[in-house]
Amino acid sequence: MKPIAVDEEQLQKIKTGPGFIAALDQSGGSTPKALRLYGIQENTWSSDEEMFTIVHQMRTRIITSPAFSGERIIGAILFENTMDREIEGQPTADYLWNVKRVVPFLKVDKGLAAEKDKVQLMKPMPMLAALLDKARAKRIFGTKMRSVIKQADEAGIKNIVIQQFEIARQIISANLVPIIEPEIDIHCPEKGKAEQLLKAAILEKVNELPGGQFVMLKLTLPEQDDFYAEFVKHPGILRVVALSGGYSREEANNRLRKNHGVVASFSRALVEGLTAQQSDAEFNAMLDKSIQSIFDASNS
Repeated sequence: MKPIAVDEEQLQKIKTGPGFIAALDQSGGSTPKALRLYGIQENTWSSDEEMFTIVHQMRTRIITSPAFSGERIIGAILFENTMDREIEGQPTADYLWNVKRVVPFLKVDKGLAAEKDKVQLMKPMPMLAALLDKARAKRIFGTKMRSVIKQADEAGIKNIVIQQFEIARQIISANLVPIIEPEIDIHCPEKGKAEQLLKAAILEKVNELPGGQFVMLKLTLPEQDDFYAEFVKHPGILRVVALSGGYSREEANNRLRKNHGVVASFSRALVEGLTAQQSDAEFNAMLDKSIQSIFDASNS
């Protein structure tokens, strides 16, 4: 198979740039909760379309803030609905790169299947090829897809990794860079054991990648410091990023600092404390403080 053909400037930014990836990709199921934390109650909208318009206003406020730029943020993960909309007259992905120098990614999974073998695989994605074509047309650099590990079940974890890499191959062949996100639930009773099983399964698959092809990994912050150091150095892994996974921003940052070479890709922890009711000055100051703390932890 041929190497991935992507924008070289964006590639270098993601590979070596200082900073972190902002995860702005809450989708249909998690949007009401995200809006509630932002200070907007569910009785504010009467349809999904209205809800997505409100959430786009929230994301626009974040992305257009002076605090949000490529100096500290290397990439941003978007939900499909956000990619399809505009910010200040430009398609969202174009605005991110042209104005902010932030590399755009797209969440491509359709949510989680029911739990089996102590894990949740991704639901089928019958429209993935068309979505990848659209992403390329909209100048998206890469994708993200999430599955969840609930317990340290070897068969379940292997199935998660097999599914992630199967779909990653399709994404790579569409000239996009896949972020593989096999999240381990932070409440997993044998979290350390689950991490060992996951690491072994990923190493096996990533070692099979042809030269010139690579993936990114988005992983739960591990129990053992620098546990994923092997991934950070691996030629088949462009960058290792960490999810906040339910940890507070302070806890997530503390854990991140102990994992050298891993950078953040926080969602809830990034927007913690931001509300619709804040003045622009308050909102921008809060976002600036949040971005700086995550940036510092990412560059430890």
